[in-house]
Amino acid sequence: MRRRRKVKILATLGPASRDATTIRRLFEAGADVFRINMSHTDHAGLNAFVQTIRQIETELDRPIGILADLQGPKLRIGAVAGGSTDLVKDSVVRIGLDPEPGDATHLSLPHKEVFSVLKPGGQLLIDDGKLRLRIEDVHPDYVTARVEVGGKLTDRKGVNVPDTILPIAALSAKDRADLDRALEAGVDWIALSFVQRPEDVAEARKIVAGRAGVLAKIEKPAAFERLDEIIELADALMVARGDLGVELPIEQVPSRQKQITRAARHAGKPVVVATQMLESMISSPMPTRAEVSDVATAVFDGADAVMLSAESASGKYPVEAVDMMDRIARSTEEDPQYRMLMDATRGEPEGTTPDAITAASRQVARTIKAAAIVCWTGSGSTGLRAARERPSAPIIALSPVASTGRRLAIAWGLHCVVTEDAHDFEDMVDRACRIAFREGFAGAGQRIVVTAGFPFGTPGATNLLRVAFVGRNVG
Repeated sequence: MRRRRKVKILATLGPASRDATTIRRLFEAGADVFRINMSHTDHAGLNAFVQTIRQIETELDRPIGILADLQGPKLRIGAVAGGSTDLVKDSVVRIGLDPEPGDATHLSLPHKEVFSVLKPGGQLLIDDGKLRLRIEDVHPDYVTARVEVGGKLTDRKGVNVPDTILPIAALSAKDRADLDRALEAGVDWIALSFVQRPEDVAEARKIVAGRAGVLAKIEKPAAFERLDEIIELADALMVARGDLGVELPIEQVPSRQKQITRAARHAGKPVVVATQMLESMISSPMPTRAEVSDVATAVFDGADAVMLSAESASGKYPVEAVDMMDRIARSTEEDPQYRMLMDATRGEPEGTTPDAITAASRQVARTIKAAAIVCWTGSGSTGLRAARERPSAPIIALSPVASTGRRLAIAWGLHCVVTEDAHDFEDMVDRACRIAFREGFAGAGQRIVVTAGFPFGTPGATNLLRVAFVGRNVG
């Protein structure tokens, strides 16, 4: 099950990929982590997905990551009389707390806390930005707004308020219940929606308490004002281009994507690029040329992972979409420009012994043309450091902790193997050679670079580098 690429693939599960046979086919086609979207999955469905994935993991003897994506708080317009109405350009609409069904002149927005931060001149975007209103007057429990882009409005459509920090916690009551159940089920990552400030991430981390990684979805413009602080608290990031493309001028999304990717790479945190990557494959067996270029751009930027949403969750061609993303990634990474870009954009290692050892392993592997870099990692920090270096040599991450192997499945270039911890120095080297041979990375007579921490079993204490020959008797 060795991947022939460095970037990882996340595949969202849903009606088109609910059964065990399809999930296994998705993994065999290239999915490294499975995303469970809690906006569309109940707790029984969550448990069923996790149990199926863990069974496949046992059958294939390969760590598989599971990400539970929390819905986050959603602002929605209330009911509309008759189910729909037409908002006319340049007309004025009153939007307030009145629970009565709305029409073209007044709408209900049952979120009292929002009115305290709305300001004249601000925008209200409805139905993913299809309808755009400009606020003119603000009152304690309603605003008046002029329609700039009109159209048909139906019940309960979502509302976005760009350029405004809303006084709403990132975790709703539903999110708290979903989070508790996801942790009980044993997922590896929690994706946190609606992140506006570092305090949102801190709250989630406190609840998660190390039982899973916390991935912050960057989809609100306010998050950019404190991006470095958010990155410091999060275990990983996602460029959530759906809502980001609604709240930002859409032409700014590509540069923001690059900004987030660079910042996450510099910090050594995995970064996922998501939303509409192969959107046309929801209904077509082939993507557009623009979509192929979009995936390739994320790979060239050094993203740790790229994600499929509806393509694998509800599309007609879920397995084909994963296979296509795998093919695009492999082709991109074979381009000579790819290695040049990885080397040119690599950050300087931090002034710590583990960082120095990991940076040295990259240089040593390159100089001696090592078949692989093998890193022993208990907590996962050594594996993430190795991924941060973006070496040309394959990276094998050995861990005695199954949850660590699963969590590292999201990180660039890491081939994770769960094995018992090394007993002594000789065992560490011998087992690294045997696993590198068994997994198809190194042949007899080739060299590998091994990094570990001594004393063994000490988290985050990487202080040892060894070049080892794979012996003739490893098989």
